[in-house]
Amino acid sequence: MIIPTAEPFFFPGNKTGCLLVHGFTGTPKEMRWMGEYLGNLGYTVLGVRLAGHATKPEDMLRMQWQDWIASVEDGYHLLKDCVDQVFVIGLSMGGILSLVFSSQQPVSGVVSMSTPYALPDDPRLPYIRILSLLIPKTKKGPADWHNPEAAKDHIDYPYNPTKAIIQLRDLLIAMRAALPKVCVPALVIHSRQDTGVPSHNAEQILAALGSQEKQLIWVEDSGHVIPREPDRFVVFKAVDDFIKRTTGNDQPQ
Repeated sequence: MIIPTAEPFFFPGNKTGCLLVHGFTGTPKEMRWMGEYLGNLGYTVLGVRLAGHATKPEDMLRMQWQDWIASVEDGYHLLKDCVDQVFVIGLSMGGILSLVFSSQQPVSGVVSMSTPYALPDDPRLPYIRILSLLIPKTKKGPADWHNPEAAKDHIDYPYNPTKAIIQLRDLLIAMRAALPKVCVPALVIHSRQDTGVPSHNAEQILAALGSQEKQLIWVEDSGHVIPREPDRFVVFKAVDDFIKRTTGNDQPQ
């Protein structure tokens, strides 16, 4: 059963589609405010739920990273049935998935927010497959919220299933291989205050992208989940401007 308020969402609109992808152990709720903003501008918006998410942590144990890509692909085909072009917009692991997917499918553009280039250095990582048998769950780091009200009703799993971290690591390997193959316009957004994914990750992603049109936008007053932070409207407007610039339309069509 899906956790209440963490359901996927769909806002019908015009022929420009926005596919929103949430993060690791998170839920579509992370992206809902952005979805509502873009929907109010007239875009057709779909916020997907990644496999194994928004239910219970044990469901992630059955998932491979390819299952998360398949969730994005399912959303893409659902959205593509009712629009002419699709922009893929992802947060954190959703950004990883969006970038990988954009190297494989004919999307019109891609936005990654708070997206890691690699996992932080940790001496346990080389042994994580063995450790996952002994330590099935790991604690999350301290939250870095700048919006206390949003933090109160944020929904994610309370810990990281260790087996799922293996899949995240392997997905990042796939992303680093895919970045030079991303040729669509790309927008990278990151907070300089993100303590979970330090800012150098955004610079590494930008440098590796094969896109001729690519841009990095910094925000200053946000933690990791920037679509729910004080800078969110700066981010939302930047995404709208990016879509309009890419499509050549002053207004969404």
